[in-house]
Amino acid sequence: MKAKDIERISKALGDPHRLRIMQEVKKNGWMPCAHLCDMIELAQPSVSHHIKQLTDAGLLIAEKEGRNIRYTIDTDVFGGYINFLNSLVEK
Repeated sequence: MKAKDIERISKALGDPHRLRIMQEVKKNGWMPCAHLCDMIELAQPSVSHHIKQLTDAGLLIAEKEGRNIRYTIDTDVFGGYINFLNSLVEK
């Protein structure tokens, strides 16, 4: 994983609303944006902004389902990030 990717992911995860979105997506699997708006009590434009940051960082996968888009965690990208963090503490 490149340093720029690590930086982008770290910035994306540095916001409490984005962490909450990640928790809700993890808990429920695939999650449409409309459900996230209800769960984290933010306006749709705010949720969309946070989701864009997470998808741009590669943490969420967007999949079109009819007229809606649903999201899930990209476990490969997230796993690579975790491996990088673990490498910082290994002796």
